[in-house]
Amino acid sequence: MSQVLARLDGIVRRFGRVTALDGADLEVRAGEVHAVLGENGAGKSTLLSILGGLQAADSGTLSLRGASVTLRSPRNAWAHGIGLVHQHFMLVPRLSVLENLALGGQAPSRGWRLPLREIADRATDLMARIGLSVALDAVIEDLSVGDRQRVEILKALLREPSILILDEPTAVLSPPEVEGLSALLRGLARDGRAIILVSHKLDEVLAVSDHVTVLREGRTVLSVPRSEVDASSLTRAMVGVALSPGTRPGGRPASDGEIVASFRAVHTAGPSGHTALAGVSLDLRRGEIVGVAGVEGNGQRELALVLAGRAEPSSGDVDLPHGTGFIPQDRTSEGLALDFDLSENVALAAHRDAEFRSSGLLKWDEIRARAEHLRTEFAVRATDTSVHARTLSGGNQQRLVIGRELPVAKDLLVAHNPTRGLDVAATDFVHRRILCTVGARPEGPAVVLISTDLDEVLALSDRLLVIVRGRLSEVPLGQRTREGVGALMLGSVP
Repeated sequence: MSQVLARLDGIVRRFGRVTALDGADLEVRAGEVHAVLGENGAGKSTLLSILGGLQAADSGTLSLRGASVTLRSPRNAWAHGIGLVHQHFMLVPRLSVLENLALGGQAPSRGWRLPLREIADRATDLMARIGLSVALDAVIEDLSVGDRQRVEILKALLREPSILILDEPTAVLSPPEVEGLSALLRGLARDGRAIILVSHKLDEVLAVSDHVTVLREGRTVLSVPRSEVDASSLTRAMVGVALSPGTRPGGRPASDGEIVASFRAVHTAGPSGHTALAGVSLDLRRGEIVGVAGVEGNGQRELALVLAGRAEPSSGDVDLPHGTGFIPQDRTSEGLALDFDLSENVALAAHRDAEFRSSGLLKWDEIRARAEHLRTEFAVRATDTSVHARTLSGGNQQRLVIGRELPVAKDLLVAHNPTRGLDVAATDFVHRRILCTVGARPEGPAVVLISTDLDEVLALSDRLLVIVRGRLSEVPLGQRTREGVGALMLGSVP
């Protein structure tokens, strides 16, 4: 049996009145890909943040290679060969990709001088080997979420850790990139490293992992070899019950509802000045879900922002309704004010509704009541509505955003990667809520679902479009398969 590189026993971590970990255990061995699963809020990110030196346990023990240690910082963890790729990006927005990679790989002995040329050569070679691609001279704040994810992965791999922790690394990667990353992880494990993978995509977990650990409500409830579990048993371990997907057959007859939004020959530029949308024309009708699939970086973000009224096109005609809800792809930077409490975050959308205003002032009692209703109905795990959004887990932050936006989406809902980073139960919940939103057809709004998750758009969409280099094209019914849509995403034919 291979060497135990890390062991966490009886880990307890509390945040005020909330117990994130309640005696969790984890054992990681050299030469294996170890998947860590659980619902949003189960404690996965907290447990791995303790192993990565970001947080300290209130009680319990951490051992590395048989010796008990206390990790006081990420630098301290790196000194022990532990690298953590975060779900929420730890990048300097105003620096370039190369500068961020160099900062991530800088050794104290190098002083203040960044080895840019050396890092550029190594990064270029690494990208060629694993199939990830990002422009080294691009500025981080101009990048899409997918590109930022690529930078985080590259930054960690360049330091060649013996224990590599990846928290939702494939959430916004394209299928070919996921395959390349999976092959890389298997290769790293064969070299004797330990890979800890947090993912809510059970098919990916089952394909790449050697061992699986499941957390539920802060405790370890399952830790077994991959060969002993399947998707159904993992789901039951995570949520305690089996789930039936909340989907409806795609490709229904075209909606005859009224047109609520339209684009005509819309052009817009991306952050670096390149063409992001190239002559897009589109009509959206009540009661239909229009799915948009594509490899990240082909204009999805710009399409979502223009549809939501958050960006103006360079040219073309746009007709948008007043009652628009927007679920952005990055909940932390575009969806929430993290230092606002739940009620204040609800007010960011509710202020547009006359029900919550009087003589130009907000009706805070009504807003707090809406926030409390949202907390209960959408199962946001928070003690009350006075807690700051920053203290919620990623999945609970997403539930807050979705619960806030659905009531204002009377005419149009724009959802950009709405289930990114969500567990299977939360994903099922979001899908059901979206279906319920349009279920009141013909009164229901139009929904635009822009997603890098092919299974999601295939399952939920009435009409399915593909976006390639800023141009939209409709997918014929006979081509609505993973293989068919995947080929169109890559600009080819199946």
